[in-house]
Amino acid sequence: MAKIQFPDGFHWGTATASYQIEGAWQEDGKGESIWDRFCHTSGKIKNGDTGDVACDHYHRYPEDVALMRELNLSSYRFSLAWPRIQPQGRGSANAKGIDFYSRLVDELLDAGIRPMVTLYHWDLPQALQDAGGWPNRDTAGRFADFAEIAVRALGDRVRQWLIFNEPKVFTVIGHRIGIHAPGMTERDPYWRSTHTVNLAQGQAFRAMKSCDAELEIGTAFNLSPCEAAADTDADRAAAQRWHHYVNGWFLEPTLRGRYPEEAFPDAPPFDVMGIEEGDLDAIRIPLDFIGINHYTRTFVRHAPEMEDLRALPGGPTAGQKVGPKTDFGWEVWPDSIYESIMQVTRDYDAPLIEITENGCSYGDGPNDQGAVDDGRREEFYKGALTSVARAIADGAKVRGYHAWSLMDNFEWAEGYDQRFGLIHVDFATQQRTLKRSGRWLAEVAANNGFDG
Repeated sequence: MAKIQFPDGFHWGTATASYQIEGAWQEDGKGESIWDRFCHTSGKIKNGDTGDVACDHYHRYPEDVALMRELNLSSYRFSLAWPRIQPQGRGSANAKGIDFYSRLVDELLDAGIRPMVTLYHWDLPQALQDAGGWPNRDTAGRFADFAEIAVRALGDRVRQWLIFNEPKVFTVIGHRIGIHAPGMTERDPYWRSTHTVNLAQGQAFRAMKSCDAELEIGTAFNLSPCEAAADTDADRAAAQRWHHYVNGWFLEPTLRGRYPEEAFPDAPPFDVMGIEEGDLDAIRIPLDFIGINHYTRTFVRHAPEMEDLRALPGGPTAGQKVGPKTDFGWEVWPDSIYESIMQVTRDYDAPLIEITENGCSYGDGPNDQGAVDDGRREEFYKGALTSVARAIADGAKVRGYHAWSLMDNFEWAEGYDQRFGLIHVDFATQQRTLKRSGRWLAEVAANNGFDG
């Protein structure tokens, strides 16, 4: 077997999000978030689940950091709950909220683990939603204020930051499809929300750099190779449009100061986005690194009924080679992470990259001996990491890999049905159990590689 080896100093990590693990939803002055409101609205989440307690990480973080050490992690990516720090999304900081994250950072550093902080992983303060949310241009300035508060509080110890997690996901699923908070579905506010998010990113980047120019700042973009659902000209053209939309709608404005008109067969929706003079210069920023969140590839079909894009995910048709499915129904296709990494490397002059999320959902639980034998997840990671190593060999500057997720957690609209963790969580007792896949990844981290 060939040895799969990673560069010296490669960061091995896991990722989590505040609302998905912290719990303590009303403690120590925390304000209400859009996910608190959404989860407490009947019929929005499977089984009526909420993140009120989740993994109780707010109270159990020392135990969780100890488990990170057992996993031999050198990096931990987590997010700040904006309403825990600014309960109303504006004004002075909540000292108890800052103190929680400060204690978590110190615990990580004492364990020899690099803290990588995401400013926004989807839990907007409800007070800002009531004022218009992301479709409201004013939210960009509010977010920049929050970014400055966070950096001034933690930037002396946290040197790597991510501004947003998956801006494409939280805008489209929360503001157009409506199955995530805040549950909006109207076309024009959706397009405005995407522009406000890009403005917010530019303003936050400059505010953070004004505090400390040496901070390393990126954003975690969700990327997926797009392939035609059928071998037709219409589907191939649709796949190209979908690629420019899904993979480019935030990368292109960020790195090139332009929205990809190629995503649209007709006129792009610029007239409803609220773009003002100077905005395209304001949203263009020189990120220090690119975060890539990747899960699977996307098959795309021509969809004339689809407003604006005339394309939708669908397929593939019979006869195309496909991989097995996870319990979430996502295809396992290891080559796709290689393709996403190389696309960014080719298109944006080989930037520094961190894999900020990659993982899979399988429902394996403890057996009669209390062990979690999740061999399918182990195989998933073997395939993904082999592809990451191949991308590095082919010239990609990948310096870190974060598995999603550290532990089973609240999975948004799916509630607690889907389990992505390296650590099994019994949500009734909060008992943590390291899975077989976690033990395997701990060995990979210890050896900086594995036998392929």
